[in-house]
Amino acid sequence: MPETFVLIPGAWHGGWAWRPVAQRLRAAGHRAIAFTLPGLTDGDDPRELRLSDAVDYVVAELRRRDLHDVTLVGHSWGGYPISGAAHQVPERIRKLIYWSAFVPVDGRPLLEEIPEDHAELFAQLAEASGTNSITLPFEVWQHGFIQDAKEPVQRLLHSLLVPQPMGYFADGLDIPPVPSLGLPVSYVYSTEDIALSGELAWTPRFPDRLGVTALETPGSHESCFTRPVELADALLKA
Repeated sequence: MPETFVLIPGAWHGGWAWRPVAQRLRAAGHRAIAFTLPGLTDGDDPRELRLSDAVDYVVAELRRRDLHDVTLVGHSWGGYPISGAAHQVPERIRKLIYWSAFVPVDGRPLLEEIPEDHAELFAQLAEASGTNSITLPFEVWQHGFIQDAKEPVQRLLHSLLVPQPMGYFADGLDIPPVPSLGLPVSYVYSTEDIALSGELAWTPRFPDRLGVTALETPGSHESCFTRPVELADALLKA
């Protein structure tokens, strides 16, 4: 039966990042819609944006487009807006899928879910930016996010990233645990994802918060670019 996938990108990305995966989902007979959240279009002003703006945008778009029975997918930081939106309009959601994503808990912001040195770097970058935003350094992107691509591809994709509003990282969500919604939920994990490692690794930390076992798919944190067919297939199985 055809599904409607609403795809929410991670930090520094717009809906464009989902295109290779969305095309695969559509070829399989499904509807796929990728959102670009406020502040993540080239030229947007990120200075005053807060996490609630991202959540409210997802909710507003679901209502404006009159979308129901949606499979809502979030990548990385995108786990925050999909969780917040699901708590506001659970009647529109068929299923939640977290792909190598943060699962919010206890009002805790992303800055408290990453290594301390990463959080300090983000704070320094935001302060120096003049726009309260974070531009991801190429070396961090190259070695920690998309290490399975060749350097020309890494550089091209890095050039497409936009500054991430610091408010999106500094705010938490005051919501009950995601399982309290009673919605079907899945966690998909890219097996070569080293963006978070050690005790702060994506698995088993975040799937445990959902009470599920992660479904594995090959590739890095950016396997939407490097292994889109396999990622789309994993989303269809989740």
